[in-house]
Amino acid sequence: MPRFSVIVPVHRVQAYLHECLDSVLGQCFGDFELIAVDDHSPDSCGEILDAYAAADPRVTVIHLAQNGGLGPARNTGTARARGDYVLYLDSDDTMAPGTLRALAERLSATSDPDVLVFDFAPAYWDGSLGPAAHPDLLADGTGPAVGTLADRPELLRLPAFAWAKAYRRDFLRRENLTFPPGRYEDTPWSFPVLLTARTLATLPRVCVHYRQRRGGSILTTTGRGHFEVFEQYDRLFAFLAARPELERWRPHLHQRMTDHFATIHSSPARLPRSSRAEFMRRARDSCRRHRPAPGAAGPPDTTARRLRRLLVRCGTHRVFRLLSHAGRARRAMGARLRPVRSLLRKAALHAYYRLQRCRPLDPDLAVFSAYWGRGYSCNPAAIEAKARELVPGIRTAWICDPAYAPTLPPGVRHLRPGSAAYWTALARARFLVSNVNLPHRYRKRHGQTLLQTHHGTPLKHMGLDLLAYPAAADGMDFARLLEHTDRWDYSLSGNPHSTLVWERAYPSPYTTLEFGHPRNDVFHTATAADVARVRAELGIPDRVTAVLYAPTHRDYQPGRQPRLDLARLVAALGPSFVVLVRSHYFLADEGLPCEPPGGLLDVTAHPSVEELCLASDVLVTDYSSLMFDYANLDRPLVVHAPDWETYREARGTYFDVTAMAPGPVARADDELIDILATGAYATEHARALRAAFRQRFCPWDDGHAAERVVRHVFLGEAPASGGGPVVAASCPPVVPLAERRPAPAPGRPSGTPEPLTSPAPLAVKDWWSCPASASSYRCSRSRATCASASTRCSASPSPTSSS
Repeated sequence: MPRFSVIVPVHRVQAYLHECLDSVLGQCFGDFELIAVDDHSPDSCGEILDAYAAADPRVTVIHLAQNGGLGPARNTGTARARGDYVLYLDSDDTMAPGTLRALAERLSATSDPDVLVFDFAPAYWDGSLGPAAHPDLLADGTGPAVGTLADRPELLRLPAFAWAKAYRRDFLRRENLTFPPGRYEDTPWSFPVLLTARTLATLPRVCVHYRQRRGGSILTTTGRGHFEVFEQYDRLFAFLAARPELERWRPHLHQRMTDHFATIHSSPARLPRSSRAEFMRRARDSCRRHRPAPGAAGPPDTTARRLRRLLVRCGTHRVFRLLSHAGRARRAMGARLRPVRSLLRKAALHAYYRLQRCRPLDPDLAVFSAYWGRGYSCNPAAIEAKARELVPGIRTAWICDPAYAPTLPPGVRHLRPGSAAYWTALARARFLVSNVNLPHRYRKRHGQTLLQTHHGTPLKHMGLDLLAYPAAADGMDFARLLEHTDRWDYSLSGNPHSTLVWERAYPSPYTTLEFGHPRNDVFHTATAADVARVRAELGIPDRVTAVLYAPTHRDYQPGRQPRLDLARLVAALGPSFVVLVRSHYFLADEGLPCEPPGGLLDVTAHPSVEELCLASDVLVTDYSSLMFDYANLDRPLVVHAPDWETYREARGTYFDVTAMAPGPVARADDELIDILATGAYATEHARALRAAFRQRFCPWDDGHAAERVVRHVFLGEAPASGGGPVVAASCPPVVPLAERRPAPAPGRPSGTPEPLTSPAPLAVKDWWSCPASASSYRCSRSRATCASASTRCSASPSPTSSS
C-alpha cells in the first residue's frame, strides 16, 4: 500500500499535462501512486496519459466514457486509491519539488492526522512564481501542532481548494465524503472536511504551484454557470443540518457564503450584465434561507466587510455595484499615487542627504555592507571585526535589509537601506567598506575613504571585460560602472591574478592592496574544536565524509536548477557520506528541487560559508570562486563541469579551469560519483594539482589579511622604507605557504594531510536513502607569485584622463 495516492483529473490540458505529471513523478519521495482520470478529453490528453502509464508502473489511467466534470472525476479516482493519504492535483497545476517528502515527514511528526493543510503559490504565464498565499495562517506556532477546527477556526478563512490538503483515506471513507457535480464543487467538500476532521495539522510550505492562465480559469469566465454556487451552498448547509453537533459553525459558514457571493458579483468578468440583479436576488434569498439563529454571532470583522455583507443580505444590487465601483476607483487612484509618493519620499531623502553632507565627517564612524544588503559576511565582515579589535574608539554600522539584522554581532549598528539613518551614515562616515558598489546617488566626500573588497577571485569575466558578452552583461551601464569605480580609494586583491583582472576590468585611479582575502583568515585561525562545533551544529555524524556542493549561478539559466542529480548522488554514496548543498546567494530564496532525507542538508541559508567549508571534508563545485578560498584549507576539491563549454561561451572566463583545476575534474554525474566513492579526490595526483593551484591563487591568504587591511586603511600606518615589496611597518609579514597550518580537517590534528587511502567501501543504503525510483525522473522545475603583501598604485589610466 503506497503512502500517497495522487489523483489528477484531466480535461483539455494537453499543453500543460506533461509538466503536471513530471512534477509528481519527479518527486524524491517514491512511495506513491498517480491516478490520472481522463474525463473524456477531446484533445491528446488520453494518449499522453497512456504513454506515461506504459513508461511508469506507478501511473494508473482511467478513461471515462463521457465528460462528467471535475467533481465526479475526482470521485472516480478516489474510489481506485490505495494510499494511506489522498492528494488532488489539477492537471494544469504542478506539485512543488520535494512536496511528498515534506508531507510524509510532517504526517509522521503529527501522528497521521485526518487532514494536513498546506500552502500554495501562483505560477504565472511568464514562468515566474508568486509568494506563498497564506504564510500567516499556516505558520508554525499559530496554533497547536495537531488539533481540531475549534483550535484553529482561522482555517475557515482559507480558500476552499481541495488540492491544498492531504486527506487520510480512512477519514474520507468514515465520513462518506464525495465531490458534487457542477462548478464550485470544492465548496461543499472543503468545509465539511474541516468540520468533521478529528485531527488537523498544517504545513507552512508551498506544495502546489497554482497556474494563472492569461485567459483565466473556468471560474473567471463570463456566463450563467456561476449561478451553480447557490446549489453548492445548499448542499453545504444541508450537510450542516444533518449534523446538529456542527450547528455552532453556521455563523462562520454564513459569513463565508456571503463573502463568496459578494466576490462573484463584484468581479466584472464573471456575470453577464443582464444577470447581475438576478444574482443578487438569489444571493439575498440564500442568505435568508441559511441564516443563523438569532443571537448567533460569527467571528468579528471590519466595518467595511460587515457593510458589504449587509448589502448582499438585503439584495441591494445597485447600491452594492456603486460601492464596488467606488472601491475600485479608490484602489486605482491609490495605485496611481503610489509612484508619486515614492518619488516624493526619494526626493525628500535626497535633499536630506545633501543637507547631511554639509555637516562634518564623523572620524570614528565606519560603514560596511556586503552582497547588496544580505547581511554580515564576506571580506567586509572580517575587516569590521578586526577594526573593532584594533582601532580605538571606532563605531561601526552595517547596511542590510531588516531580515538580515539578526546576523549582526553585538555592538554593530544596523542601517536599513534607503532610510534617513542610512543616508546620514553615507554622508558622514569616515570609512566605507563594501564588496559591491554603493548606490549611484552616493557622492564620496573629500576625506572619506572607500575600500572595495570584491567578493572572491574572478574566474568569470567581470566589469569592462563583459563588453564582449552582452547576454551576461544583461544591460549593464558601463559608463555608470566607471563612475562608481572612480569613487574607490582602495581595491583589495587576493592574488596576482586578481590584481591584473581588477585593474583591467575596473580601470580607475585607486590603489591596489595586495593583502589577501580577510574572509579566509578563519581558515588559518580556526581550531579542531571549532571544526567539531560546526559539524555538531549541522548534525554531521563522526566518521562521515561531508561533501560541500557549492555551484555557481548561470546567467543563462533561470532559477535554482542544479546540474547535478542530487538524489542519485546521495543514494549512490550511501550513509558514509553527507552532502551539504550551498546554492548561490542569487538563488537563496528558492528551495531545492529535490530533498532526499538524511544524506543531504540544504545549507544555503547558513549565515557563514566559511563555517561550512570548515565542516566539510571535500568541496565539489563547478565555477564558483569558493574553490579559490577553499584551497586555503588544503583539503580535497573536485570540479564538476558538465557544461563548461556553454558556460565559457556565455559568460567568458579568464582561464580554463578544467586544465588548471585544483583537483579531479568530472564532466558527468557518473564520473563525480566514481571520484567520490573510490577516493580518487584524495590521491597523490590530486594533492599535486591542489598544491600548484594554491601556489598560484593563495599567496597572501595566511590568516593576517584583515589585520593588514585595518592597519593600513584605518590606522594609516606608514609603509616601511627600503627595497622590495612595500609593507606597512607594523603589518605582520606574509607567512610562506610551506609554513602555514590551516584549520585541521575533521578528525585530524592540525597540520596533518588527508590520508591517501580510499574511503571505506560503500555501506548498504540506510534508512535515509532515496528509493531507486527517485533518480528515474528529473524534477520538472527542475531555475606570477609573490611571497609578501604589497601596495601599489594602479597603472591603469582614469577613464577621464587623456591617453
